[in-house]
Order: sequence, then structure tokens, then C-alpha cells
Amino acid sequence: MMMTAPIGRVLVVVLLAAGVLTGCGSRTKRPDPAPLVPVTALIPATLSWSTNVGAMDALSVPVVQGSTLFVANAAGVVSALDTSRGQVAWRVELGTPLSAGVGADGQTAAVVTRSNDLVALRADGELWRVRLNARVFTPPFVAGGRVFVLAGDRSVTAFDAASGLRLWTQPARGTDPLVLQQSGVITAVGDTLLVGIAGRLVAFDPLNGRVRWDAAIATPRGANEIERLVDLVGRVGRVDDQVCVRAFQAAVGCVDADRGRLLWTQPADGAVGVHADADRVYGVERNGRVVAWSRASGERLWSTDAFLHRGLTAPLAAGRSIVLGDAQGFVHLVSREDGAMLNRLSTDGSPIISGPILAGNTLMVVTRNGGIFGWRPE
Repeated sequence: MMMTAPIGRVLVVVLLAAGVLTGCGSRTKRPDPAPLVPVTALIPATLSWSTNVGAMDALSVPVVQGSTLFVANAAGVVSALDTSRGQVAWRVELGTPLSAGVGADGQTAAVVTRSNDLVALRADGELWRVRLNARVFTPPFVAGGRVFVLAGDRSVTAFDAASGLRLWTQPARGTDPLVLQQSGVITAVGDTLLVGIAGRLVAFDPLNGRVRWDAAIATPRGANEIERLVDLVGRVGRVDDQVCVRAFQAAVGCVDADRGRLLWTQPADGAVGVHADADRVYGVERNGRVVAWSRASGERLWSTDAFLHRGLTAPLAAGRSIVLGDAQGFVHLVSREDGAMLNRLSTDGSPIISGPILAGNTLMVVTRNGGIFGWRPE
């Protein structure tokens, strides 16, 4: 564990998810990854392009806006790539390590340095920077001419994207002192900002920070603080106004974001986010079991143990497939209907970070070694 200094009245203890999952320092040997069986490519995919942007941090979550992929490497180089060809449209070197991934709206990108500077960038370089009061592990969210930041003390702050002027701040609200050193949840549905705060999905008015509603996905339970940790983790599954999320090691649930109504929750022991389509929600449990739930009711529809202990990423629902990356650098395509294997793709052998990404008809992954690969599935 790593303990930071007190921030206000909140003592933030930061936990790497991998450390929690292995017992926070336990020397117990990890199970061997499930062996890969031969696969017939039922959904062929052609490698369209690949490039390398330099070694990535585990928290370097990339983002796609339109046809542009924004990515920040471990050394603090922020790049915007054309997803159709993999060519760099622009690059800005900040010269300092970053604490989280990059957020962008297509024109403005935003990152946070390890010295707690929020930095806004455009193609011609740095636009502004502001010092924050707490560490940040979730990429900033850029939308509507604003930059929104979810900090490690669970406060939420909005800045003007053009000037860096602080517009409003919502301090943390009565949460447990433990937070994950992992990307959380901050997104929008219509004119509502949605933020994961502990085990709750909280809706804010983006103009003034007023809370519109909050919905409990999971309630802290357990004999100690680690067992009680239920932060919401990215990515999220959104279909229209319905948003489905995972609470770390506790539950998966869906919320009607228009009305602020919790639709369902189900116990689920996982550490990475979920994705969804019109019928199902897809997730990965911490042992590598892939699960599909009914989006309407939360009923478990199928699961597969084909990827146990392979260090799977959050899933991506794309076409007829669910796409998952693993810690050995493989990308797996499985059927949405029953989890059957459809194809397997190779990268540079280093772990896939965050999860697969889709831009148009280009399927992409980013690896810890900095490799970015773009395929065109048929």
C-alpha cells in the first residue's frame, strides 16, 4: 500500500488493483494463465496499421474522438493519431510523467502530471495549466467547453476549457478513505455529468455542479477497509440513456440516467469496467471469467472460463464480437451470443492497457510497450 498526505479531512490511501487482487503484498503464487487453444478465424481481421508512441503507464487510458485517437505515454508525450491510417496528426512533449490518461473533445486535450498540474493542450502546444489540490488517476473529461476532473480525494471540479478558469468544485461527500489507483468513471449523458463516487453513480449539472441525483451501485461491506472498497471503475456501457457500470469487487448495475433510477444490480467480483449493447452487459471477473448479463433484468445469460487468470482488460462490444485484451498481448474476439471463440490477434507481447477501442470500422489496442495496432475486421 501507499499512503499520501492528508487532503483536507480526507486521508487517501491509494491501492493498485493488482496489489489488492493478490492480497496486498501476499507472496502466494498467482495461478498460471489458462492455455490458449487453437482457433479458427470465424471473423477475419486484417492488420491495417501499427505504430509505436513509447512505453505506456498502466493508467495511460487513451480516448477516441471521431476519427482521432488521443494517447499519452509514460514520459508525458501526448499524441493525436488518425485512426484510419495510424499517422500522427500532432504531438506535444510535456517532459514530465503523467498520473492518468488523456481526455479530449476533438480539439482540446487534457492531462494531469504527477506533480498535480492539470494541463490543456491543442495541436499548437500547451494552452494552460492549473495546479490541483489532490492526485488524479482518472483521465479528465472534456466536453461542452469545459474540463472536468475527478480527483483522488473524490472531489469533482470543472474548468473553462479555453482559459483554465475554475468554474466550480464539489468536495468529496462522506466517502470511505480508500480509493483505487485506477481509472474511475466520469462521462456525460445529454446535459448531465455522471461521476463515480465510491459505490455511487452521481449526476451533476455541468454548469454549476449541483447534484441532480445519485444511485447506489454497491454499498461498502466487509471486515476491513480493503474489503469495503467499492469505487466505480471505467469503462462504462451506455445504450441511449441507460448506463451500466462496475463497482470494484462488489457489483455490476445499470441506471436510467434520464430519470436517475437504479434499474438493477448484481453481485460481481471484478476490477475492470463493463460494456453493453442493446441486449446484454459484458464484464470480466477478477479470475478472468467473462460474463454476459441481460441489460433489461440483470439475469446472467452466459459465462466462459476460457481466459482464466490471463489478466483481461475491460471488454468492448463491436459488431458480432466481444473484444478483450490480455496481459500476454493477445486480443480475443468472442461471440456475443455465447462467448464462443471467433478469432485471436497478436500484438507485441506486452500487456494490453485499458481495453480495445473502436473508431469507425477500425479496431485498436494500445500495449504497455507503446505499440498501437489497428485492424479492420470483416
